[in-house]
Amino acid sequence: MIEALHAMRGGPFGHKGPEGRHGRGRDGERRRMFEAGELRLVLLKLISELPRHGYDLIREIERLSGGAYAPSPGVVYPTMTLLLDMGLAEEQQSDGARKLLGITEAGTIHLADNAEAVEVAMARLTALAKMTERTDAGPVRRAIHNLRTVIHERLSQDDVSRDTQLEVARILDEAASKIERL
Repeated sequence: MIEALHAMRGGPFGHKGPEGRHGRGRDGERRRMFEAGELRLVLLKLISELPRHGYDLIREIERLSGGAYAPSPGVVYPTMTLLLDMGLAEEQQSDGARKLLGITEAGTIHLADNAEAVEVAMARLTALAKMTERTDAGPVRRAIHNLRTVIHERLSQDDVSRDTQLEVARILDEAASKIERL
């Protein structure tokens, strides 16, 4: 039943969208950010802190992950519906067309009963934020793009000799060696 509710589109929030964003593991296999039931616990944790609507929940998870992960509306809204159906959340007030979700007493108990799983899921978001901060490759991507452009422009000119090609290769090999030694 839970799988069916997770797969369901829409619900009382009236939003339809694709399945959640997934990452890829080293072997290219698709990996989910959260294990079964963890997103439900994360959403419950977030609404226990402050009543929120779906968009707020998506943005808060994105913020907690350092911008590296944002669940899709197609996963968040059905999970919100599931929280309502399970009696763990309730509509508290309307924010225009958006419905705010707040936690119920049953939801508070459920959160306490699953405190360890909540901690693990929240820690995963925090770890992702830290990794994203450490590996912010924006400047590196810019430099790689610049290098690629310069190499392409230079090697596509009519006067490129074999010696020029070999010198470009030597410079690139030297740069690779220097980066490797960092």
